[in-house]
Amino acid sequence: MKKNIFLAITLVFTSVLISNAQSIFGKWKTIDDETGKEKSIVEIYKVDGKAYAKVLQLLEKGKEDKVCDKCKGAKKDQPVKGMVIINGLSQDDDEWNGGKILDPKNGKEYKCYITLAEANKLKVRGYIGFALIGRTQYWYRVEE
Repeated sequence: MKKNIFLAITLVFTSVLISNAQSIFGKWKTIDDETGKEKSIVEIYKVDGKAYAKVLQLLEKGKEDKVCDKCKGAKKDQPVKGMVIINGLSQDDDEWNGGKILDPKNGKEYKCYITLAEANKLKVRGYIGFALIGRTQYWYRVEE
């Protein structure tokens, strides 16, 4: 009987750890898909069941205080650090989609979906119109 209770507790604890490791939420290191260089640390978080992401830190030397000079509207000339770059993604099974991603480099917004490629590797796809026309980045989980 004690073995069964211990086994049940162990399984519950393990499943909680695995589900947390399998979440899109947390801090991620972004990698420039063109240069392969580390760009930023982004935090993905949930508000009212939707996923959002904001830039916590810029990693490129000399660009820590960069502003979004090519952005439009309220984000024009605002610091990239602290900026929300992913807005309103909804969960659809293992994929989060239906929202937008901002590329602070060119100031453009794209449709977006994200999904875990591996436990600590996130596939981020920005596109125009159809998901076939766009580009993909892979972000890597930052262990705290």
